[in-house]
Amino acid sequence: MKPLFYQIDPHSGLPVYRQVMDQTKHYIASGALVTGDQLPSIRDLATRLSVNPATIVKAYNELQNEGVMEIKQGKGAFVSQGLPEKEIPSRRLQVSRIARQLAVESQQLGMPLDETMGLVEDQWIALGNEQMLTQKKNHFLPNLPEEYE
Repeated sequence: MKPLFYQIDPHSGLPVYRQVMDQTKHYIASGALVTGDQLPSIRDLATRLSVNPATIVKAYNELQNEGVMEIKQGKGAFVSQGLPEKEIPSRRLQVSRIARQLAVESQQLGMPLDETMGLVEDQWIALGNEQMLTQKKNHFLPNLPEEYE
C-alpha cells in the first residue's frame, strides 16, 4: 500500500468525511493512486486522523457510490476503474455549481473578480497543478479582459 498523508482541517467548514473524499480524489487525479491500489483500512485511517470510524465508513461509502473505489469484503478498499462515462455527472456541471457558489459568495463579500480568480489560481497551484493551469488558462478564460489576466 502506498503511503498517503491525509490531513483534516477542523476549521475548514467541510465535514471530515468530505475532506477524506476530496483528498482521496486528489490522490487519484494526481496519479498518486491508480486503479487497483489499496486504500488505508477504515480502522487505520480513523486512528491516524483521530476520528470516529463511522466517518471513514461514510466517506468510503460515498466514494464507492460515485464509482471511485470499491470495497472487497475481507480484503479492503481499492481504487476502481470507475463508472462508465455516461453514468458520471458532467465534470463541467459539478465544477460549475461550485464556481457559481464561489461567485455568489465573493460578490456578497465585495471581492473583485481578479482577486477571486487569484485565490482560485493560488489553490490550484498549491495542489500541484501549475503546469495544467498555464495550459488551460486561455481555454477557460478566452475572453477575459486584459486587466484580469
